[in-house]
Amino acid sequence: MKVFLMHPDRDFVPAKEAAFDDDDFAQDLELGVLLDAMAGNDGYLDDIARAALAGAWSNDAGTILYRQEILKDCLANDGIVRELYALALEPFSEDKRRFYIPFGMDPASKVSSSVSTLQMSLDVLRRIRNTCNAFYKTFHSRGFNRLFETLNDNLDDDYLASVKADLERLKFNEGVLVSADLGESGKGANFMLREPQEKDRHMIQRLLPSSQPSFTIQIHPRDEAGAHALGELQARGLSLISDALMQSAEHVFGFLKLLRAELGFYVTCLNLNDRLKGIREGICFPVPSEKQGSFSCLDLRDTCLALTVNGKVVGNDVDADGKSLIIVTGANRGGKSTFLRSVGLAQLMMQAGMFVTAEAFSSSLHSGLFSHYKREEDRSMTSGKFDEELVRMDRIAARIRGRALVLFNESFAATNEREGSEIAHQIVSALLERAVMVLFVSHMYEFARSFLDRKDVLFLRADRDDAGKRSFRLRPGKPRATSFGPDLYKGIFGAPKVSSRSDLVKM
Repeated sequence: MKVFLMHPDRDFVPAKEAAFDDDDFAQDLELGVLLDAMAGNDGYLDDIARAALAGAWSNDAGTILYRQEILKDCLANDGIVRELYALALEPFSEDKRRFYIPFGMDPASKVSSSVSTLQMSLDVLRRIRNTCNAFYKTFHSRGFNRLFETLNDNLDDDYLASVKADLERLKFNEGVLVSADLGESGKGANFMLREPQEKDRHMIQRLLPSSQPSFTIQIHPRDEAGAHALGELQARGLSLISDALMQSAEHVFGFLKLLRAELGFYVTCLNLNDRLKGIREGICFPVPSEKQGSFSCLDLRDTCLALTVNGKVVGNDVDADGKSLIIVTGANRGGKSTFLRSVGLAQLMMQAGMFVTAEAFSSSLHSGLFSHYKREEDRSMTSGKFDEELVRMDRIAARIRGRALVLFNESFAATNEREGSEIAHQIVSALLERAVMVLFVSHMYEFARSFLDRKDVLFLRADRDDAGKRSFRLRPGKPRATSFGPDLYKGIFGAPKVSSRSDLVKM
């Protein structure tokens, strides 16, 4: 049996230690905030969320839309989905250790543990099936409908009753019946496990002599050698079924393990939705595009910022269809870095099959996400700040592939503007040649000006009025050849306070 809730054609197999290739990316987008909201202090759900996000870049548009259908069902049936997850989680709880299937044991122990595992697993699956049958009319996605059909087709009442009876017999409560021929040198041969004989309930038949002669040998309680020999005979018989039973138990147990993992991803999405609803942050289902050069959004907001400040935040409207480079300039603390994070998070969440915090969002699919943000001065560094920037860029260049997305935030500003602009221009030009989409926040006018003649470039600007007030919204606008040094001067010498990150919260 297959679950098929994460992929339409294969299982979701989370890595044992799901980590992101680029630690800078997780740090720059403050991904820990998102994961905390999704996992809700549950270590297992944290692992599942990490695995789903880490594998987002391999999903095609069909998989993303398939997950969105299922997630819409989950949002409409929050309580039922959580109940199904709780049932799938039951075998793995602390007080259900006996569900664990051990390996490398003797045949008798294999048979005993496999029978116990199958009995308990099938009981859980029966309850899951009954829950699904009670509420199937409220689910409409292909994924859930196929899961319900799988459970009904493979676990009907007649089948479960016959399996229950077979498993009861496999407990061998009346002993193990094994037949064998007498081989060479008096050794046993052609061992065969027989179905246990039923007890004769009629006293008259028990008193009548048997037509077949039989012999009974009793082992003395202190006869260790005899007991060992008898155990070997029993093992010879049980070994004929122990491996098959073990494989059956692994198959059923594996289905529950997959169901737990795949439902777990949607539970993390429900947890995140609950957090966002609590702060009145709206969501939408993004539209993935296989065509390159697609990007547009309405009221796109930084999910992690909203979770951090615990309130609604300012969003941005951008139409960058047909653009491969977005350059953002303008006032300090004007929302440029926030916009950069909002794009990276929305792209990651979309490709994982999740909703995003926006009124509308559409984007091309990317092969990966990389970030190159400025870093604070580190006194422990063995090289200069600019050298450290180049080292990080070299690491990105070694792993990046075509159709990726790269976010630059004040990169290469650690040297003079002329040198930094030239290096930034050459790097960005090389990335564009490889069909990589680039978003670049920069104060370097020379760098921005070098792309003014290109039609595939969108310029955005974070403005402020004469009083220094900021809207935290980005507007289309070409870069200006003026710096915002007065902002720093006013901040140092006590003029009106520069707006802080918390000012992005909507009142």
